[in-house]
Amino acid sequence: MFGLGKSRSKFGKFLDKHGVSQEEVRKVSKRNKDTITKACTEDDPKLREITKKSLTAAAKKISGKNVRNEDFWQ
Repeated sequence: MFGLGKSRSKFGKFLDKHGVSQEEVRKVSKRNKDTITKACTEDDPKLREITKKSLTAAAKKISGKNVRNEDFWQ
């Protein structure tokens, strides 16, 4: 189930739109569950650039869409 009334960031909305679960992103990116949750709910999470890149790469790999860091974060 996706989008259960939670506030979502651009990253979270992208995952919901393409049917990608946070757990899938966690497995591919090898990042902590709390990090994934923060990226999916906060518009400007305080994450390191390398973390943002790995999350974007995981979303790209799983969804098959051509996405960049700039699509989700400033």
